[in-house]
Amino acid sequence: MRQKILLMAAGGTGGHMFPAQALAEAMLRKGWRVKLSTDARGARYTGGFPHSTEISQVSSATFARGGIAAKAMVGPKILGGVVSMALQMRRERPDVVIGFGGYPSIPALGAATVLGLPRMIHEQNGVLGRVNQIFAKRVGQVACGVWPTPLPEGATGVHIGNPVRAAVLERAGAPYIAPGDYPMSILVIGGSQGARILSDMVPAAIAALPVEIRNNLRIAHQARGEDEGRVRDFYEEHGINAEVQPFFDDVPSRASEAQLVISRSGASSVADISVIGRPAILIPFAAATGDHQTANARALVDAGGAILIPESALDATTLSAQIHMVLSNPQGATQMAQAALSTGIPDATARLVEQVTQLAQEGH
Repeated sequence: MRQKILLMAAGGTGGHMFPAQALAEAMLRKGWRVKLSTDARGARYTGGFPHSTEISQVSSATFARGGIAAKAMVGPKILGGVVSMALQMRRERPDVVIGFGGYPSIPALGAATVLGLPRMIHEQNGVLGRVNQIFAKRVGQVACGVWPTPLPEGATGVHIGNPVRAAVLERAGAPYIAPGDYPMSILVIGGSQGARILSDMVPAAIAALPVEIRNNLRIAHQARGEDEGRVRDFYEEHGINAEVQPFFDDVPSRASEAQLVISRSGASSVADISVIGRPAILIPFAAATGDHQTANARALVDAGGAILIPESALDATTLSAQIHMVLSNPQGATQMAQAALSTGIPDATARLVEQVTQLAQEGH
């Protein structure tokens, strides 16, 4: 019997790549062949993918970057990507094509549309990304990570949640140790790129905490490469026990050991926090398209699992007061952890697998 083929296409951020990784893990276990089409940026996130995933880099481009000459080349580049992908698909016909957003998903979705192959998209955020906006009406199904996600008229949406990697699922609902007069940890993550504003504000906010709390803290702070040195120096000068790195490859285990997570509200970060179940202070990225990071945070904040501070209201004093409130209130922190857990969808991957399998059956 012919082995079924799933072609996944995803752009170059952790937000797009982590759900693709979760789906790859699950579909390979079901005996499918899994191919991933991405760009050079996306290829940086493929280290965690199962080895049997067939990964290829595709020619795509964005109108968002570069000068006039670069922008003039965008159309031909994308068209070239679509044509080359269509030729590949005619040689080896995928049973399902799924796009996770980002410009590198255009060639695969474009070619699948031209050839009439079964296709769908997964949108991680509470607002459709630009590419998913284009294809929402041209695919069989839009699987939504956040609900409700406004969709264009004529598009069909189903709420499945955001798939999380196996490393997150292993720690789903891990017992929470409430804050107290003993060693505690805070995890600071700014999404896959790090976040300058967190490097500017968090160290000063922690330095302003009462000494009896500060002395118990161990900080794991993800900072951009260019901010790493100054953030580390600040913590050292203030006698704060901190580990500062541009990238932590063990975020799930660090989150499960943390009393508090301070984070951007990218879709995969919110999914990880809710599936593991940890109190969080979320600072949405103000420049996110359609303010989607605020939409991502909504369910977690409404349930009482997270405190939201808009960038416009963020300063070290405000942040310090919120950190103090969580760490000095063991009962409240435990309630936040439980509330976060109540919004998690640990079976999101299984739901997505079901959608893919159903689409493959309908397409044959």
